[in-house]
Amino acid sequence: MTTLNPAIGPAAHHVSDKARQENVVDAPAVSIKTWMAVIGATLGAFMAVLNIQIVNASLADIQGAIGAGIDDGGWISTSYLIAEIVVIPLSGWLAQVFSVRVYLLVNAALFLVFSAACALAQDLPQMIALRAVQGFTGGVLIPMAFTLIITLLPKAKQPIGLAMFAISATFAPAIGPTIGGYLTENWGWQYIFYVNVVPGAIMIAMLFFSLEAKPMKLGLLREGDWAGIVTMAIGLAALQTVLEEGNKDDWFGSPFIVRLAVVAAVSLTLFIAIELIAKKPLLNLRILLRRNFGFGVLANFLLGVALYGSVFVLPVYLSRIQGYNSEQIGLVLAWTGLPQLIVIPLVPRLMKRFDPRIVIGVGFALFAASNFMNVHMTGDYAADQLFWPDVVRAFGQALVLAPLSAVATAGIEAENAGSASGLFNMMRNLGGAIGIATLQTVLTKREQFHSNVLSQSVSLFEQATRDRIDHLTQYFMSHGVLDRIDAAHRAYVAVGKIVQKQAFIMAFSDTFYLLGTALIVALIATLLLKRPDHMEAGGGH
Repeated sequence: MTTLNPAIGPAAHHVSDKARQENVVDAPAVSIKTWMAVIGATLGAFMAVLNIQIVNASLADIQGAIGAGIDDGGWISTSYLIAEIVVIPLSGWLAQVFSVRVYLLVNAALFLVFSAACALAQDLPQMIALRAVQGFTGGVLIPMAFTLIITLLPKAKQPIGLAMFAISATFAPAIGPTIGGYLTENWGWQYIFYVNVVPGAIMIAMLFFSLEAKPMKLGLLREGDWAGIVTMAIGLAALQTVLEEGNKDDWFGSPFIVRLAVVAAVSLTLFIAIELIAKKPLLNLRILLRRNFGFGVLANFLLGVALYGSVFVLPVYLSRIQGYNSEQIGLVLAWTGLPQLIVIPLVPRLMKRFDPRIVIGVGFALFAASNFMNVHMTGDYAADQLFWPDVVRAFGQALVLAPLSAVATAGIEAENAGSASGLFNMMRNLGGAIGIATLQTVLTKREQFHSNVLSQSVSLFEQATRDRIDHLTQYFMSHGVLDRIDAAHRAYVAVGKIVQKQAFIMAFSDTFYLLGTALIVALIATLLLKRPDHMEAGGGH
């Protein structure tokens, strides 16, 4: 059994600092071709993740251009997410069938082709179909980048590779709305798809010259875990659709959502059962029972909840409450991304100097704190007030993923690398889908709750309310409304809008509290991680 992350034996714990330094010197050098493969693959992962958020920032413009309604237009994002979340766990096996080189190059090329094709879509059905294929091909790039890092790089260099991967996993979602907003406002929504072409061509060139050609193993198709593949694909697609459409369709008040939820539950239950009894399972689920990988996946799932959840909540708040356009929203969110470019390159050094679990814990603590900083929002809470929470969040996010990935995958054997990569990355995306669906529901329900509470206080029996209505009535009459009854009616409507706006602000505060709580749970999961024996900080215990 080949072990990627071997634990150092007890005798090695007594090695001297000098010997430790010599071991670092004697570590095998990494060739330029290997680095080229890792950089090319992580660039692909960055683009695949970026395309989730970059499109969300411009969804209203795309809907208007192709004649899609607000409700149906959501499928432009949903189709991409469904395809991506289905293909991520499939990629490890398909890379064995077609060889890593062929599988990556073909999907990278198709990702570029369908990115450009999305810009040419004429109507909603075309856009949904093209986005689905784009998501299916782009989804391949995420786990394959992770797999190449933990299989091609020696242990000493993996923190550098994982830091690069962190840029794709945490920086890309944060900076997506910034890039999307700028391109949409200044160039047109089509350029959010065209922007993939140049970096995509660089990625393909790097992968073409760096990846070794190996024979395909098409015979594995006959031995494939087809029952697992089918049940997983149906289950994940149904679950993702339930999460995306549930809040809009009143969840289980909709027969469509109920049927899909049953399909998801049955399919995923069958998938788990099949994987546990199959001789050659698509995913080795038993590795989830390993302490570090299991708790690492849980923490990564909750990271997905907060990462994608916060990128969902902030633009909605800034648009609905502050009236910002997509470019203004992008400028606010830039501060959740740009500091990461400074911090992430320093993370490998921090992992050498300190216990990686401490780095992860500090990251989750900062990310949680950034959300708790937003729990007392008011009507004046805008770009200036969000600056420091965004910066703190950026530092927190930057510290989490690379060390979490390293600790979670320590001890994973070569034959389980595909399963580990698929599960680790799928669960982060699934966390994002569940997080967004939960936050949408919380926003709706808490707005109703706060609105009911506030409405009881805003009563005509209260002198302050009557004074406010009289003041507004006079205001409307002094601005061209001649009929006093009409002016009074407008005053009542204005008061209702003020109450609703305040209720929404309070609901947004509640969502940040929920995100902070999820990250505290992730922090607890981090405390339960066991430090891998080979990860010695600062040259000693």
